[in-house]
Amino acid sequence: MRHPILLALPLALCACSTTGDGYPSLLPRPIESRDEGEVVRPDPVATPDATLDSRITQQVAAAEKIATRFRSLAMETESKVAVARGVAPGSDSWIAAQVALADLNRARGELVEIVTSLEETAAERLRAGTAPYPALDSALVSLSRTAAEQAEKVRALEDALAG
Repeated sequence: MRHPILLALPLALCACSTTGDGYPSLLPRPIESRDEGEVVRPDPVATPDATLDSRITQQVAAAEKIATRFRSLAMETESKVAVARGVAPGSDSWIAAQVALADLNRARGELVEIVTSLEETAAERLRAGTAPYPALDSALVSLSRTAAEQAEKVRALEDALAG
């Protein structure tokens, strides 16, 4: 009688064991299969604004007139600075060159006012959360470059008069 119990014991122990479902799966878990990349959002598209387009066109036209006037004033100022170079400060030619430089700076200031006005418009649009306006950005780049060139020209003429 002892032997049948010993034979039944292994069978009873086998009934308590599991079939292997206790091990974790090696397949990716849901948390491991999600995308960790940055969310790609489409760029906002600016809606056409006829009023802004008209204002930009007017400002650019005014800036072109100022740039043309600046170029002619710059040529006159160059000749007056060339005459005044090396003469004593306070002489007639030196004063004429200074007046010409002041006129040149005034013309440059008019262009800077236009650039500042357009920059304020761009800043207002940015604060309002609207999309960038390509025509405004293009005008700003172009006019800012022109203003920088004019500032460099005035600086060069002032240096020429001083030295």
